[in-house]
Amino acid sequence: MRQLSELDASFLYLESETSPMHIGGVYLFDGSHRDTPLAFSTFVAHLRSRLHVVPVFRQRLKEVPLRLGRPYWIDDPHFSLERHLAYVNLSHGGTSKDLISLASRILEEPLRRDRPLWHITFVDGFGIDGAGEEDTSDQGRSAFALIVKLHHAAIDAFSGEEILGKLLEYTPEPRPIIPARPWRPHPEPSRERVALQAGANLMRTPLQVTSLAFNAVEATARGLVHRQLRKLPLPFPLFSAPTSPLNQQITANRRIVAASVDLARLKAIKASLGDVTLNDVVLGLCAETLRRYLTSEGADMDRSLVAMTPVSVRSNSLRLATGNRMSAMLLDLATTEPDPARRIRRIHRNAVVSEPYREAIAADRLTERLPSTLLALSARLYTELQIAQRYQPVFNLPITNVPGPQVPLYLQGARLVRQYNTSPLFDTMGLVIVAVSYQGELTLNFTLCPDVIRNSERLPAYVEASLEQIEQDAQALQSEPDDEPEPDTTTSLSDDVLTFLEGGLQRLLRRSKR
Repeated sequence: MRQLSELDASFLYLESETSPMHIGGVYLFDGSHRDTPLAFSTFVAHLRSRLHVVPVFRQRLKEVPLRLGRPYWIDDPHFSLERHLAYVNLSHGGTSKDLISLASRILEEPLRRDRPLWHITFVDGFGIDGAGEEDTSDQGRSAFALIVKLHHAAIDAFSGEEILGKLLEYTPEPRPIIPARPWRPHPEPSRERVALQAGANLMRTPLQVTSLAFNAVEATARGLVHRQLRKLPLPFPLFSAPTSPLNQQITANRRIVAASVDLARLKAIKASLGDVTLNDVVLGLCAETLRRYLTSEGADMDRSLVAMTPVSVRSNSLRLATGNRMSAMLLDLATTEPDPARRIRRIHRNAVVSEPYREAIAADRLTERLPSTLLALSARLYTELQIAQRYQPVFNLPITNVPGPQVPLYLQGARLVRQYNTSPLFDTMGLVIVAVSYQGELTLNFTLCPDVIRNSERLPAYVEASLEQIEQDAQALQSEPDDEPEPDTTTSLSDDVLTFLEGGLQRLLRRSKR
């Protein structure tokens, strides 16, 4: 048995009818260089031979009685590969748009909890050329696609890319499909063993709850100080994201919109602007695209949007292919800055200033001391009491940048030409952006609820227009030194007061712990 971390379990508790918590992907392959189109049966045989490299594919959840602890991953003694696969043929003139529409409908459906939490739909009968563009010729009909769903409790966006690399190949020559390795699942643990394990975990819970209580007292006291200081005429920095059309109650409907740009153009912008990172440029492109979209929708842009940017904390010395190893930081996207090139420099400075907060808001630290029952209850109350709708959101949207391989990947001689990646939406978050680079190209993937994000078909045009504007402004800004002063995070009187009171409170709590 392998117990889920609190972060992994939180994705189970957050799941609802309108918020399935799985990560998705649509992978388009060009099979024109194969002698024959890749048959679904060949794909099944290939996948069966590679199951041993992704153990979670044959593991399901084992709940703890009365939810006295987090669920466990156990081997599924009744595992059947066919239960996780489906086949669709888009004959009669199927197009890539039909494929994306099909994927949107498939991704709306939650994964079943009584089996391993993944599913793949094999789709053929449509045409793309070697660059991933529309192709109606007979040669183009050798294309196929995989629509993949993996639950967020099992993987994060970074480990998802690792799993893809294990299932695919790096050479165009098809690897011989060998018989699947024998697999003997471990016996399913009895209810008694699970109960004993839960009891052992509960023995440690009082210490965890005590520590949590002290942290809660400290946080509550700081919150009281915050509220009192807000009443004073001080230059208090507000750490709340603005309300925006992005943050409304979502429905179960989903739509995938994507736009691809040449990675070399982004690198040229980085070189022009000097001391910024490629990730800053990607975030700047997202910020300008959002600004154009929200302006066209008549939204108020007087306050800057705030993004939550996941950061992988996956250790290089302990490479776990599954599970969530993420931290995160809240980042001001500087959308009040009219010049998109200057905005990238400001995003870079904001990210540097936010660095000390990564540990404070690390997702695993936020959840590691919460008992599962409390975490499940809080997640449910967050949605059912519509807390995010009654108050300003903590952030407006998540933006994840996942570096992908820059060399081509293959599946039995068929080359991966394009991929679209999706991320789950949750309460009052109608849009998520996942940026994935592959083979010299960056794709901005917009997962959205069409009942919240209207006119989403305009987004690709906004991406291209935004990139062109950033290129122009970056050239004009290239000769200007970046002499804007660094943000001063210590001059605010309210921050000084908070720091003083917080230090005193921490000393008091340390004494009480003794």
